[in-house]
Amino acid sequence: AEAGIGRKFQKPTVFEKFTVLDNLMLAAPKDKRVSKSWFTRIDAEIQDTLDSTLDQIRLKELINKPAGLLSHGQKQWLEIGMLLMQRPKLILLDEPVAGMTDAETEHTAELCLRLKKNHTLIVVEHDMTFIDAISEKVTVLANGAILAEGTLSEVQNNEAVIETYLGR
Repeated sequence: AEAGIGRKFQKPTVFEKFTVLDNLMLAAPKDKRVSKSWFTRIDAEIQDTLDSTLDQIRLKELINKPAGLLSHGQKQWLEIGMLLMQRPKLILLDEPVAGMTDAETEHTAELCLRLKKNHTLIVVEHDMTFIDAISEKVTVLANGAILAEGTLSEVQNNEAVIETYLGR
């Protein structure tokens, strides 16, 4: 996080008994010592980051709802929001739409497109419709090495990719 890298794994990891606001504030960069945490005030910079984050993840109306009561997609967006509170330059997302409804997947694609304006995103995903919606460049790996790189259409039509992943 201090290097400007935020990572989100496939399964959302939020504090389910805490509210959306509590989760976001726990992720905010600040002195994390227990004695300091009890008396932390939201300064103007953190408030601006919080407001911006809530706008981006579109959970403002749920700010006081416990995270455990959110849908799967909303938990994913909350965890992305927790990353945004840390102001990363690079965001790594592992299967961000796994288990989502079509509507949640579409919303996540919109979120990723907004994030790309201010952050570099690296996304590992198997949903090619989602990848088509958000990607500029697609890299296909096989056995830890780059097999193909280009637009989604280019890699889908690449003979090595077809042979490796679909077989003949």
